[in-house]
Amino acid sequence: MFALREGAIAVGALASLAAPSGAANAEGVRSVVELFTSQGCSSCPPADRILGQLARDPKVLAISFPVDYWDYIGWKDTLATPSYTARQKAYASTSGKGQVYTPQVIVNGLTDAVGSDLEAIETAERETAKASGVLSVPLSVAERDGKIDVSVGAAPVGSAHAASVYLLALARSRTVTVERGENAGATLTYSNVVRAMTKIGDWNGAPVTLQADVAQAHLDGADSYAVILQAGDRAQPAAILAATRGP
Repeated sequence: MFALREGAIAVGALASLAAPSGAANAEGVRSVVELFTSQGCSSCPPADRILGQLARDPKVLAISFPVDYWDYIGWKDTLATPSYTARQKAYASTSGKGQVYTPQVIVNGLTDAVGSDLEAIETAERETAKASGVLSVPLSVAERDGKIDVSVGAAPVGSAHAASVYLLALARSRTVTVERGENAGATLTYSNVVRAMTKIGDWNGAPVTLQADVAQAHLDGADSYAVILQAGDRAQPAAILAATRGP
């Protein structure tokens, strides 16, 4: 089923390193999959389930960004924030496509696919893995004394980028019973739901160490976190150059 509004389409249509105790690095992470979803979108539950499957793969950082632009059709998404909608729209603007839709995934910051199409997601993973800079930068995190130390390595020779470092506070699982709208009566489970996205610093290709408070990783009931290094900025997000989960 397609549900339409201006600017939106609902369904349908974006070497192993040892780490010390209490630390995590990007070993094995081969892709970052961002799902833009809504409790008010009848076509989203299959995508939410696929995201849950991907989230169980240690080589995939799979995260959910609930958006709010379907709230008008009868149910206000209890997990959505305008900032997640703004991120999706920024991707649409950067890609030149202009439109946003649910369920949409963005893979490695570069390519979109329908969130309920696992084959398309896997194709996007393979294709974007070949792109310059994608998941090419060493990144590790460690916790000590209430702080998160984030260490970002050097860019590969000839591939320096201006990029931002973000801390994503995640709720590993959230279950919601929808009372009205297209999914009325349904109980839906969301995986790795972003509860806050905090920029903690900039990177210009040279090694840098940044720090954040552990409390920032647990905002709004979050019980997990991840760190990503992404080219561009909030208004023009581009390739994800590194990603890791918290310890």
